[in-house]
Amino acid sequence: MNLKLSTNSQFTIDNSQLNITGSKSETNRLLLLQALFPNITLANTSNSDDSEVMQKALKGNEEIVDIHHAGTAMRFLTAYFAVNEGREVVLTGSQRMTERPIKVLVEALQQLGAQISYENEVGYPPIRIKGQKITASKVNIPANVSSQYISALSLVAPKLQNGIEITLVGEITSVPYIKMTLALLNDLDIKTSFEGNVITVYPKQEVESKVMTVESDWSSASYFFSLAALAENATISLTSYKETSLQGDSALVEIYKEMGVETHFEGNKMTLIKQAGFVPHTVNFELNNTPDIAQTIVVTCLGLGIGCHLTGLHTLKIKETDRLEALRIEMTKLGANISVTNDSLTLVASSDINHNIPIATYNDHRMAMAFAPLALKVPIIIENAEVVSKSYPDFWNDLKSLGFEISEK
Repeated sequence: MNLKLSTNSQFTIDNSQLNITGSKSETNRLLLLQALFPNITLANTSNSDDSEVMQKALKGNEEIVDIHHAGTAMRFLTAYFAVNEGREVVLTGSQRMTERPIKVLVEALQQLGAQISYENEVGYPPIRIKGQKITASKVNIPANVSSQYISALSLVAPKLQNGIEITLVGEITSVPYIKMTLALLNDLDIKTSFEGNVITVYPKQEVESKVMTVESDWSSASYFFSLAALAENATISLTSYKETSLQGDSALVEIYKEMGVETHFEGNKMTLIKQAGFVPHTVNFELNNTPDIAQTIVVTCLGLGIGCHLTGLHTLKIKETDRLEALRIEMTKLGANISVTNDSLTLVASSDINHNIPIATYNDHRMAMAFAPLALKVPIIIENAEVVSKSYPDFWNDLKSLGFEISEK
């Protein structure tokens, strides 16, 4: 399904309010913890494809577990099935998933005594996992790879006989996501520590019954920060958000302040307001802790006619697509002067944007949603728009509720 997006020339967003689905990152962590500790109850969980796939895999008993495009599920379930004594599964996914590396996590689990083998190419899914009782507790893992590997080990650690001590080798990537994992464990009275480059999670066989409420997804909120920045006038309220959030992408508040958006909190409501008289200027951001919002930021900059230099983006090469290369291709189609390296992106300021350009989404939900706000400036076509269901199934309906004109193309 291809969608054409446009708005009228006098478009404003006035006192609109949206309820955003629960955080995919928090939901998938809590689903795994609920599988380990069934007396946990979850509220406001994500309705994303990734979370539904995760939940189905945890509740099923099939030998072949297909998680489609869900990278978080691949990492978390690798650890979960490795410690699920007596269970044997083949964990697989989409064609793109078989191209996304898993070797670092597999080798870390093997250090602990897990039995995991590759069905096809070494280092990549599908993988065969034979669940074992794990008694070893010390493991080394490179710190500059996906933080999901580290979170996967930490999440299953309470059920290991001796817990786990993870030594992170090198510069640590996406620290907020690691801290989110540890904070959720702490909420269940599971003892952890993170000192220097060593993470320790202590064993705990049982936890008290508790309701865990998932905060709404900050990555999903990023597209409305972009809308507020690109609109002439905008007031958008989003629920349910905390000013002191566990999610790394809450850095949006400070980042978008530099692009003309003020953020106010009241209770569980967050309101985005376009600053009156804001003058756009070139921006530079280090996104090592928040790489998932890079696409949104660079599209916002294009719409504002400003340049940007974004660094800390090395993990984007192994996401749903090679996001840096995908951005370079699609932004160039729009007329942008953009260059990328293995871990950075540079956009040259320009006031001209090509109209009615079809944007390829590469089976990547964030490509579709990041480019959508550009419809405030020029009509744009989003190809395979249904891909948003991976994290935010209601996205197009929410844009319509704000007054976007959306039609199938």
